[in-house]
Amino acid sequence: MNNLKTFGQTVRNYREARGLLLRQLAAELEVDTAFISKMERGEKRATRAHVEKLANVLKVSNDELLTIWLSDKLLNTLEQEPSAYNALKLTEKRLKTKAL
Repeated sequence: MNNLKTFGQTVRNYREARGLLLRQLAAELEVDTAFISKMERGEKRATRAHVEKLANVLKVSNDELLTIWLSDKLLNTLEQEPSAYNALKLTEKRLKTKAL
């Protein structure tokens, strides 16, 4: 999958590739069809629990979907911030330090 696509676009691509209708995916996640439609268009945000269920239903890597989902969350938080890039670089350094 193209890693520049949004979480919603990625979900839609996988859903369509698996031949699932919106209502079928909604039933699996125990949400309404409108939520899935809006999530795919970027108008609603999935929760971490949704992401994990989606990975299972769509038979894709949980790590792949979580990474894209987190990327969307970061972008939505930082896109209007002038110092966003510097903050991300600092965060990367801090994450590397914690991983040691």
